[in-house]
Amino acid sequence: MNRKLTVVLTGVAALGLAVGLAAQGEKKGAAKKGPGILSPDWKVEGGSYSAPMGKLGTGGEAWTNTTLGASINGKPVAGKVVTLVGEIVDFSCYLQVAKHGEKHRSCAQKCFTAGQPIGLLTEDGNLYMLMDEEHDLRRDGQTDFRKAGIEHAAHIMEVTGTLTSHAGMKALYVQGYLKK
Repeated sequence: MNRKLTVVLTGVAALGLAVGLAAQGEKKGAAKKGPGILSPDWKVEGGSYSAPMGKLGTGGEAWTNTTLGASINGKPVAGKVVTLVGEIVDFSCYLQVAKHGEKHRSCAQKCFTAGQPIGLLTEDGNLYMLMDEEHDLRRDGQTDFRKAGIEHAAHIMEVTGTLTSHAGMKALYVQGYLKK
């Protein structure tokens, strides 16, 4: 084989290898789809995405009887039971001023106590509103998921609940917090 052909073939092989490696890198990066976390330098001290601090919520049917009974014609919005790992954040402060993590823990606890919405921030930057699932009981103040939110503000937790979404808004309805 002449030298010129060897150089061309070597160049083509190197280009093919580079394209292949770039494609692998894109696939690895593609696994973390999402908008990214705002203020990533504000660190969480309670748990990590690979080792959450604890668990919230119980599995079971997607919707309880009170939700089925409260829904129009007995048909709530479609939902499925999922388990997600994320930081418990103050939905309003996170979206308004990008605060989360240990530096924001006491503020989030005050906001939750004042009734601000509780959120779950996943590693890819997606944000889910967290709510008690049991419709009538939630409405009538007979659930206490908010206490768990206050206790675990700024902690990374594993949360099981019924996932639903509409028009870009994502919510996770959590069961297992009926007042005793």
